[in-house]
Order: sequence, then structure tokens, then C-alpha cells
Amino acid sequence: SDTKPNAVAFAFMRHGATEHNLRGLRCGGDLDVPLTDVGCRMVFEMACAMQQRSMGWDVILCGTLQRTRQSALIVSGVLGDLPIISTPTLDERHLGQWNSQPIKDTEALLANNQAPPGGEPEGVFVARVSQALSEIEHHRSQRTLVVSSKGVGRVLNSLLGGAGRLTVSNGELVVFTPRPDGGVELSRPLIFS
Repeated sequence: SDTKPNAVAFAFMRHGATEHNLRGLRCGGDLDVPLTDVGCRMVFEMACAMQQRSMGWDVILCGTLQRTRQSALIVSGVLGDLPIISTPTLDERHLGQWNSQPIKDTEALLANNQAPPGGEPEGVFVARVSQALSEIEHHRSQRTLVVSSKGVGRVLNSLLGGAGRLTVSNGELVVFTPRPDGGVELSRPLIFS
């Protein structure tokens, strides 16, 4: 077929809150921290909302970090022990010396494509997430839920031709649906506070 290799519909969920998230601190893929109780509850509530709306998935793809694996396990448990495939291509960007720094102190540097000292340059990160997109594409016949981090969601949106700089809150779900023109339609089907 002549469809683009990334023309596949899937859902993306950001992991629940970590202590770093709650404190407004950077937390890259080279910092492996667990969810807080608040973060676990966020994910559990989102999984229950998916269940109530009959949003079923066949498979969950997630990163290898504790926060994404814990989030995937919670969703899987609520929705009937879905298979989980963990892959390092879905891990958050490595932020080196920016880890544990206030987000506001590095926001402008990140927006200007500056590489974090000891971290992962944007191009390397994008190439890795692009590889993850191929793995997602491999599951195109299945209803796929990707559980990962904010930066991964941002890059997936960009790679798929989405507009703007996507931000996804902790525990939030977005759905990517390919458009005939090659772009992507983004929806947030379960918005609640």
C-alpha cells in the first residue's frame, strides 16, 4: 500500500505524577523514579474512565522506566490484564545535568534546541522516538495504547505532522488518528479534573 509508514491510529497516555513532576523539576529518561501515590491514583482513575467508556486496547507499549511500567501495569490491571511490551525507544529524553533542575530554568534552552550537558541531543532523541513509531506501526492491526513521557508525546506528535508543541499532563490520554492529507488528528476523549 502507499500509506505512510506512520499512518496508524493509536492512543498515547502520559505516565502518572512522580515526585519530580509534583515539584516542577526536570526528570529525564536517565532518572528512573517511581510514581507517587497521587500518580498511581491519576492513572487508576484514567483507566477506570477508559473502562466506563468501553475504550478497549489489545496491547500496551511502554518505556522501560519505573514510572511508565507502573502506569502500564495499572491500566492493564483495570482493563483485564492486557499484554505489555516494554521498549527503551519509548523512554523519555536523557536530560543529564538538567535532571532535578526547576523546569522554568531550562524551558528556554530546550525550546531553542540546546542539548543538556551530559544528556541526549534533540536529533538523537527524535531518531529514537522515530524508531518507536516503527514499533507502534508493527502493531497496526491491534488497538494500541502507548504509555510514555511528555517529551515522547511531543516528538510523536511532531513526527506524525501534528501542529504545535504538544503537551500532555500526567495521566492524560490523547488519541492520534491519521488524516487522508497525511497529517494527524489529535483528540483528548477523556478530559476530567
